[in-house]
Amino acid sequence: MLLRLPTSVSEARECVAEGIVPIGGATLLWATWQRDGFPEQAMSLRELPEANVIGRETLGAAVVLHRIDDRVPEVLRAAAATIGTGAVRRTASVGGNLVGSSLRCLLPAALVLRARATVLDADGVQETGLAEAMEAKGSVLLSLRWNAPAASAYRKLPGDAGGPPPLVVASALHTDGAGHHLLHVAVRDGYDVRDADADCGTGAATALDTLRATAAFGDLPAEAWDIVHEQTTRLLGDAGLA
Repeated sequence: MLLRLPTSVSEARECVAEGIVPIGGATLLWATWQRDGFPEQAMSLRELPEANVIGRETLGAAVVLHRIDDRVPEVLRAAAATIGTGAVRRTASVGGNLVGSSLRCLLPAALVLRARATVLDADGVQETGLAEAMEAKGSVLLSLRWNAPAASAYRKLPGDAGGPPPLVVASALHTDGAGHHLLHVAVRDGYDVRDADADCGTGAATALDTLRATAAFGDLPAEAWDIVHEQTTRLLGDAGLA
């Protein structure tokens, strides 16, 4: 297998146009390739500057998980820190987790940040919604971008080896230029990820009632709802909105 390492967007675009298989850290692909055979060529973005950014409002798809630090919001940092073992986090990438993994452990955090995706396809660099980027064929995720939240929280319950994915609850409090507050919450229950938001102008109790009334959270398991309640109360209380 020939591994292509583009150092510019134009080089990466050529690889996409040629249909070369993109890989992240290959932590999940390697076993599949050993079983089914390796492609003739693959492409890694680890040398592409646009895919290696880390900042308050951006994160590159080629960034390996152990590099995610306090430059990004707490919810995203905490999510990355709970994925796999230290050895996995030194290899697995943001893009591989979101696009190449059925677990998509970073997805709840990205959803509550209201992240947008920058992707590369045969037509060039485009910005699109996160869901579209994860499902699109013939494009490669370059980075995520979001507006920094006022505060955020993350909790992942312990899981059993070989069992279903553990429960995850992520939340972020957003404030616009006019001082309007919006809480966004996401829950991963098994392989299902659901999210909803609520206006926070009249306090935590009203925000929780709003979340409970949404189609996404109306049948939320009690264990998950308890964590949603705790995070909502804490984030709004710390912000003086309780």
